Amino acid sequence: MNKLIAVVDDEPDILELVSLHLKNAGFKVKQFLDGESFYRFIDTQIPDLIILDLMLPDMDGLEICKYLKRKDELASIPVIMLTAKSEESDKLLGLELGADDYVTKPFSPKELVARVKAVLRRQTPKEETRKIEIGNILVIDSQKYEVFLEGKKIELTPAEFKILQLLASKKGWVYNREQILDYLWGQEKVVLDRTVDVHIKNLREKLGKAGKFIKNIRGVGYKLEV
Repeated sequence: MNKLIAVVDDEPDILELVSLHLKNAGFKVKQFLDGESFYRFIDTQIPDLIILDLMLPDMDGLEICKYLKRKDELASIPVIMLTAKSEESDKLLGLELGADDYVTKPFSPKELVARVKAVLRRQTPKEETRKIEIGNILVIDSQKYEVFLEGKKIELTPAEFKILQLLASKKGWVYNREQILDYLWGQEKVVLDRTVDVHIKNLREKLGKAGKFIKNIRGVGYKLEV
């Protein structure tokens, strides 16, 4: 597998536990006990995925997530938040900031590894290997995993890209939330239905004028229509 996972958590026991299970699953791992050491790391190397604790001794994990999503070269790195904050409002805030998944403590290390694998699979779409053009302003390149609005590249999270790819694969076809979750997670999905709404909201904002192509069919789901 050889993917590099950065794990940021101020609890050494959790850091070791997560790292051990990831290594046993074939991943390479870099460990960080605080935000500052993690920042120094990403200045020199970009991981394939980040597992991020929200309550660090020197800074807020949410601020780190916002920083990552503002940087063009870092925005596409998947982020899984790992935290003791279990309120639904905390989960939705994390997802709104661009996190791809949210795992609460106490947690199952095996489930966390499964979620890591599921998020990484979203980055290697096999369903489409062609470019899809929408409304003469939006281009989805499924092979290169890129989206362009009027020639300008838009940075999407893996989940946002997969949702856009799914909706664009059959224009006018309505997908309900369960179908979208199945496409993202398959049998491994353990997420809130509202997760889809959060990703759609963020996707529309990033797409700008093309966001209007994603339509909400009340009580049913979403479709892409020009």
